[in-house]
Amino acid sequence: MEYQQWIFTSVLSIILYDERVCKEILQFSMKLTWIDLNSWIFELGEQTILVDPWLVDPLIFYGQPWLFTAYHNTPISFTPQTLPPIDLILIAQGLDDHCHKPTLACLDRSIPVIAAPSAAQTLQALGYAQVTTLQSGQTVDLAGGIQITAVPGAPIQPGQIENGYLLRDRGNGASLYYEPHLFPGAAAVQHYIEQVDVAIAPVIGQIFPLLGQVIMGPEQTMALVKTLQPQFFLPTTLGDIRASGILPMLTRSVGSVEEFQALLHQSLLSTQLLHPVPGEAIEIDTIAGKTSRG
Repeated sequence: MEYQQWIFTSVLSIILYDERVCKEILQFSMKLTWIDLNSWIFELGEQTILVDPWLVDPLIFYGQPWLFTAYHNTPISFTPQTLPPIDLILIAQGLDDHCHKPTLACLDRSIPVIAAPSAAQTLQALGYAQVTTLQSGQTVDLAGGIQITAVPGAPIQPGQIENGYLLRDRGNGASLYYEPHLFPGAAAVQHYIEQVDVAIAPVIGQIFPLLGQVIMGPEQTMALVKTLQPQFFLPTTLGDIRASGILPMLTRSVGSVEEFQALLHQSLLSTQLLHPVPGEAIEIDTIAGKTSRG
């Protein structure tokens, strides 16, 4: 009888130990560092990904300072020289606040790039040797089991749909959705994404003359959250910048982070709003639903 009890206790201990080890192995740490405006560093699995980098002043739209020129008000947390080792550059759009030529000219041209079609020609002209152009629905597999899928993004210019991105760790299913301008709607996105762990998108809208609303505000962002139901949401397209030119004078802002937070609270969804400060790394455990800041 004692021998049978010893066998039972030993087997139970092995099962519990294996379960604990499996949980530790499966726990996923996704580290997200907001630099400023649309610029991020995503760390997933073995990949460190630099997203839409603007690290060098000034930012000028279409090479026309009279139209739009912007500077950082405070020194940003990273320069091209102080970045960590980068495995991939990810570009969502061809516009200058995403595909910033002065910044990209300062980075190592041997770094692989994944880009929207509107940005690919600029990157190739700068001398980047490995530029992968993704159309909506196309997917690239990276080392370490990270998968990137281009999803329909914002129609910034007539007849031109920019990219949003779904990043997924195929080993454990942890996922991140990034859309820096407009949510194209549930029907367009749910063909590629049912639900995500983390979503990054704007919450303060921008309405431009003639073009209309080109950046989503609180209500449109809530539609995104209700559709994808992320565990965590992080706002983007924010920043401490000063802008001059005709375009900023005519642009109207819509909403605020506080307004979005109130809508999220009213919705009774379980999504947690994380609002990083520039340079702050937020580590997300998508299995345990926990975060740490550093």
